[in-house]
Amino acid sequence: MRRRLINSTLAVVLVVIAVFGVSLVIVETRTIENSAQESVDSDAVRLVSIVDSRLIGGERITPEVLREQVGSGRYARIKIPGREPVEVGTRPGGSVISAEKVGEHRETVLVEADRSTVSKEVGRTLTIILGVALLAVIAAVLLAVRQAHRLSAPLTDLAETAERLGSGDPRPRHRRYGVPELDRVADVLDSSAERIARMLTAERRLAADASHQLRTPLTALSMRLEEITVTDDLETVREEATIALGQVERLTDVVQRLLTNSRDPRTGSAIAFDLDEVVKQQIEEWRPAVRSEGRAIVRSGKPGLRAVGTPGAVAQVLATLIENSLMHGDGTVAIRTRVTGNQAVVEVTDEGPGVPPELGARVFERTVSGQNSTGLGLAVARDLAEADGGRLELLQQCPPVFALFLSREADQATEGA
Repeated sequence: MRRRLINSTLAVVLVVIAVFGVSLVIVETRTIENSAQESVDSDAVRLVSIVDSRLIGGERITPEVLREQVGSGRYARIKIPGREPVEVGTRPGGSVISAEKVGEHRETVLVEADRSTVSKEVGRTLTIILGVALLAVIAAVLLAVRQAHRLSAPLTDLAETAERLGSGDPRPRHRRYGVPELDRVADVLDSSAERIARMLTAERRLAADASHQLRTPLTALSMRLEEITVTDDLETVREEATIALGQVERLTDVVQRLLTNSRDPRTGSAIAFDLDEVVKQQIEEWRPAVRSEGRAIVRSGKPGLRAVGTPGAVAQVLATLIENSLMHGDGTVAIRTRVTGNQAVVEVTDEGPGVPPELGARVFERTVSGQNSTGLGLAVARDLAEADGGRLELLQQCPPVFALFLSREADQATEGA
């Protein structure tokens, strides 16, 4: 590209020089020749005038008298009827410029100049024109090189940016070059980089969330399947298989919910559902794990509540809170349902030390954890709650009290009011 820009600029300059340079040479040559001819004509007219005046005055006409009236390097010959011709200077050989005038007394004055002087003047003018043309060519080459560098360097930089995007580095460079077209390309590349970065972040977040949310349920499911393999009681097998199928359905719902949130967090699938059933189901699923830790899980509060939300998402939020109590808490895990205004509230608490004071509300931020955990559980649970119009809050740090707020079904909210 640089070579093309330089060649095209140089070609334009050469065409301009050729057109205007040749015209200028022709005009200057004619001007110099005309000027030389006019000078010779002027000398001839002047000599005729002097000769006429001397003839009228009866004065002598000699080469010495006329020599001062003839330009240097020129030859003059005066022919007066009845007299010998008078010559001034040396007659030039070869091509000459001449002028001949006739006076009042029929005298003839011939003035000649060597044409080589004109050729020399034309040569000097041509040398000046060629010198100016050469300077113009050099300036054009320098300008073309600079302009080519100005245009090719940004293009090279944009190519490197595109290559970085293709290699998986989506960081925008925010570089601009002062050329509107190139700046437009840079804007598009930066916008694409930002979109790719958001997509990669969403994919990584989805992978992390799915890994975290599925780990514990899959472990519980594998434990139930192990119980099925070691028991001979058909009723026990049927009961455990039914619970396992329910867990698989909820896991499918959780995966679908995570995918939906990663594509469009505003997309909801909230319905009216029996909150008691979800709470009961979670207690049944987590009781073996709680019992294995030598602890207990209990439920209290207002029964018969119907809330608006996604049952699978609400179950996953409660599972996260119960798992959090098992990992970081102590003593009995208590689940309490209550009503506040037009909202149904599910509180999960335990008898442990609670949330450290330095964490506080930051406990819902990603990667924030009081112990050696991922810090994703509560963040994902909050996102699941907010996707259906609910919210998850830390009401008390010690002992810890987490509360899930959900909208109540319209009929129940009206009755309560």
